[in-house]
Amino acid sequence: DAVARRWRLEFQSAPADALVARTYPVGEREAVLLVKPLTFMNLTGRAVGGLLHYYRIDPTDLLVVTEDVNLPLGRLRARRQGSSGGHNGLGSVIEVLGTNRFSRFRIGVGRGDPRRRLSGRVLSRFDADERPLIDEAIDRVVEAVELFVEEGIEPVMNRFNRREVEEEEGDAATESS
Repeated sequence: DAVARRWRLEFQSAPADALVARTYPVGEREAVLLVKPLTFMNLTGRAVGGLLHYYRIDPTDLLVVTEDVNLPLGRLRARRQGSSGGHNGLGSVIEVLGTNRFSRFRIGVGRGDPRRRLSGRVLSRFDADERPLIDEAIDRVVEAVELFVEEGIEPVMNRFNRREVEEEEGDAATESS
């Protein structure tokens, strides 16, 4: 939604279980599809696979943006390819596409209150004290999506993965002082 707002796009129905916001080709730049699957998260592959097939998109041109309870709140991590890491949505995409060769960008939401189920964490709103951190992370995700569209996953990994490590190292240095 944040990327669509920045690009002034509106989501519309799609030829799959999803909503799609679309840019149009300009010069050398190809069209870009923003997709919001309407399936349950663990069936996301149906929507993604259907759209990649319909629009004849190679999986290497795909960037899946997802939450990750195993990353601290607000932490970002980009990868060119890999396993699902236990994420059922990514697992579904890998299963339907028959490959793990697509880019992914994970947004850390943390595990939340250990007394609550993880499903409650990803389905509920953030606490008021968490909101500023997640809003900042969403702003960085928008930057990452734009960079991916313009230059691919390598610059995204270099910029956002390194920044996250540098922030952690800075925090550790501050704590030890």
